[in-house]
Amino acid sequence: MTGPDDLLVDLLAGRVPPGVHRWDTAYAVADVRATLERAGWRFLHLDGRAHPSRAETLEALGEALTLPSWWGRNLDALADCLRDLAAEPDTGRTVLLWEGWRVLHDQDPRAVDVVLRLLTGAGLTVLLRG
Repeated sequence: MTGPDDLLVDLLAGRVPPGVHRWDTAYAVADVRATLERAGWRFLHLDGRAHPSRAETLEALGEALTLPSWWGRNLDALADCLRDLAAEPDTGRTVLLWEGWRVLHDQDPRAVDVVLRLLTGAGLTVLLRG
């Protein structure tokens, strides 16, 4: 994972602010995870192709974020859980790689917009790929 203009390199170096970024690369998920974890960041992965509906995406997101089993699996409950998560130290050093995000976006663009707003509001960086 090299290259001075690479988004991940710039993010780790603090040259790119946290937020939502389109990231069209061919890096393997395992390589992205290893790079982030070596740098002391938390890595989360969501494959939107395997979870195409809003309900499936929220379920998978809850698993990726290790939300409690009792969370409500809806956007309001996600907002509540992410408020709690935002208070945790090092939340700003968390990256979610959301692959295949367009699958849900094509069906429910509002849901994707809300989820992205909630994630970045909690301090996470989201890399949208595919």
